[in-house]
Amino acid sequence: MAVNRNTKSSDSLKDGVSSKVTRRSFLNKSAALAFGFTVMPSYLALGKEDSDGNLPPSKRINLGCIGCGGMGGGDIMELTKHGNAKPVAFCDVDFSRANEKVMKENPDVPRFTDFRVMLDKMGKDIDAVSIGTPDHTHFVAALDSMRRGKHVYVEKPLTHSFKEAEMLIAAEKKYGVLTEMGNFGHTSTGSVQFANMVKAGIVKDIVKIEAWKSPGDWYMDPAKHISEYPKGEPVPKSLDWDLWCGPVEKKPFSVMYHPFDWRGFYLYGNGMFGDWGAHIIDFPHDYLRLGLPSKLRAVKIEGHNHVIFPLGSHIEMHFPSRQGMPACDLSWRDDVDYMPTIDEQYWDKDAKGEPVKPRLGGAGTLLHRKDGKFLIQRGSHETISRLRPLTTARKYKDVMATPKQPWRHWENFIQACMGNSKVNSPFSISGPLTQTLLMGVVCQYLNTDLDFDLKTKRFVNNAEANVLLDGPTPRKGWENFYKAI
Repeated sequence: MAVNRNTKSSDSLKDGVSSKVTRRSFLNKSAALAFGFTVMPSYLALGKEDSDGNLPPSKRINLGCIGCGGMGGGDIMELTKHGNAKPVAFCDVDFSRANEKVMKENPDVPRFTDFRVMLDKMGKDIDAVSIGTPDHTHFVAALDSMRRGKHVYVEKPLTHSFKEAEMLIAAEKKYGVLTEMGNFGHTSTGSVQFANMVKAGIVKDIVKIEAWKSPGDWYMDPAKHISEYPKGEPVPKSLDWDLWCGPVEKKPFSVMYHPFDWRGFYLYGNGMFGDWGAHIIDFPHDYLRLGLPSKLRAVKIEGHNHVIFPLGSHIEMHFPSRQGMPACDLSWRDDVDYMPTIDEQYWDKDAKGEPVKPRLGGAGTLLHRKDGKFLIQRGSHETISRLRPLTTARKYKDVMATPKQPWRHWENFIQACMGNSKVNSPFSISGPLTQTLLMGVVCQYLNTDLDFDLKTKRFVNNAEANVLLDGPTPRKGWENFYKAI
């Protein structure tokens, strides 16, 4: 089992091979000194797993963890769950919010507030980086890690702007590191099943996709909806607010931003579509090779303003024909009337022969075939697909089977870093998905219809929309991240 350490490097990584030897030697020596070993434990001396499951440094992935609370803390637990990865450095702007279990189990792991300092001081000991921070800081943390030759696992949505996603797609090619976005359904039985359905012609000639999500976020509550930025409050002593803001505008601190509600603000988050869309339209976007939409329509943006996301949205996107597949229209709804209507021809019947209205749940997609013979229904995340009416599924029993997968998304990333697997949602896949979501965010922000040139990747005759594609001008001190890859 060989750790997959890419030998391509940035200026700050001089020699991937010598770094590996140095790190291994360093860990072996430090362990002996720290614990006073007279005889080196077998997992260190022989490079073999011992009876307690300890792996030698050469056979495990050393993680630098950027973001240790909330989803970031959960990612650390999942990435290290099977013992094939170990945190060697923690970075967070507010450790009072860090995952208690992770911190308790790793009391001696060095802690940093600035990921740049962490990578400067401990880069030679880090193989891969997990990034679970607010959306607006994903890009800078990922790019800095990639420049230093580190594999990266980044929470969804991948970036905060279309341009940032474009740059990370380019960085993946340039630096040759392994990349993965945290849309964890992409490594699941549901994902394999959907891919098999496409190959078998069940998911075929899809001309319409209806996607929906119940309006559950705080800013979608009329009683909490605001149209101005909150007033400033004292910054908690545990928080480095300047680093939390990172490359974007530094507003006065408010508890409405940290630790969680930042997602509702355009300045820091990507709203419901940017968040849940990565789990809901993930499969069709990848396996149907949708790419980017050429047209967007703001059908309904309720409670529109330029501070927080709408009370509810109804957006439509048009994807042109591609590679033998017909043009496809996708609608997204997260308003009070989010649930799509299914024609009665797709309903099942009860024992008395009476039609029974299907239950669709609070999130999912309906895929419409051109021939209209049946519908394909999918939920979100890891869920499997089903056919409507359900009686249709009997004809495709073998294809609809759900083969068990050896690893979940997090462990699959670790196994890929070790050379035992491949990543399933690299930036070449998750980047265009994120860009599609962020184009929807631009449509929400402007509350207008948009045309998009697929060749130039710019909106047609809308300068303001193109400024939003590029994102805000980075704050002083962060400009270097936004230079051409």
